[in-house]
Amino acid sequence: MRRRDFIAAFGGAAATWPLAASAQQPDRMRRIGILMPYPISDAEIQTRIQVFRRELARLGWSDGGNVQFDERWSTDNMDMVRADATDLVALNPDVILISGDRVIPVLAKLTSSIPIVVAITTDPLASDVVESLARPGRNVTGFSSIEFSIFGKWIETLKRIVPGISHVGMIYNPDNPHAAAYLPSFETGARQFAVQPVTLPIHGLADVERAIAGIGEQPNGGILFAPDLTIVSLRTQVVALVARHRVPAIFFDPVFVAAGALVSYGADRVVMFQQAATYVDRILRGEKAGELPFQQPTIYRLVINLKTAKALGLTVPDTLLVAADEVIE
Repeated sequence: MRRRDFIAAFGGAAATWPLAASAQQPDRMRRIGILMPYPISDAEIQTRIQVFRRELARLGWSDGGNVQFDERWSTDNMDMVRADATDLVALNPDVILISGDRVIPVLAKLTSSIPIVVAITTDPLASDVVESLARPGRNVTGFSSIEFSIFGKWIETLKRIVPGISHVGMIYNPDNPHAAAYLPSFETGARQFAVQPVTLPIHGLADVERAIAGIGEQPNGGILFAPDLTIVSLRTQVVALVARHRVPAIFFDPVFVAAGALVSYGADRVVMFQQAATYVDRILRGEKAGELPFQQPTIYRLVINLKTAKALGLTVPDTLLVAADEVIE
């Protein structure tokens, strides 16, 4: 399903909200904690939270009626994340919604009883807070944003746009607890498409600029940005740096393409927040988080920015344009 189809279906479903809202009303006010490691001004993440809230409303949970939301927007500052997580746990909500690999261990250390639904994570098994994907077994469940063979798809997509590409640098953040798991998949994908893999660890914007400049100094280079919340938070600056050094790059989230990047391919994160609402609903109605399986992504989106391609002197193949879920011109 393409995002536009999802939005149309989602809008049509809104007509059924009053019926859903009238069914199975609980006998007490429920409390939902929300912890987002992004600034409150981030419009795209705010859109995803609104999708989450609207889906809950469709399922019968009205803000101020039978449910109360406690939101915390912590940026990617881990000191703030820990402080806000402690604050939310102290409120003893019925369930907490979170996003991001680095947030999971913070909440898991603070509570083993409050159910936690992760809207987006990379590898829940690597977090050591679940016993298996099929049956997490503890108090954490949710949705994984990637299946590791996607690294090959990222490199293939970049090479279809830039056929002469000979080396690709993967920019990743070692502070991300799952970053080590990216490396084998990246190297395997690079070998599959006969490009030299270059690993580029970063911790902040200065590191990102050095990494991009280094790839840009040599011809026929490209960049793959591995999933990371710091990169998302810095997307405006990152996209500007890629453009300044004229390096073709592929990203994991369409928010980068909306900001001017060349191409992205990844799980539909709007859908994942909508799915997270269904898990929160099931938990509020009595199911255990540990009995709800971690789900792998099923809906992916390819987004291409033709304006950026033209600025880089690149011609995107028609076959790729036809396959795209969104083309920005």
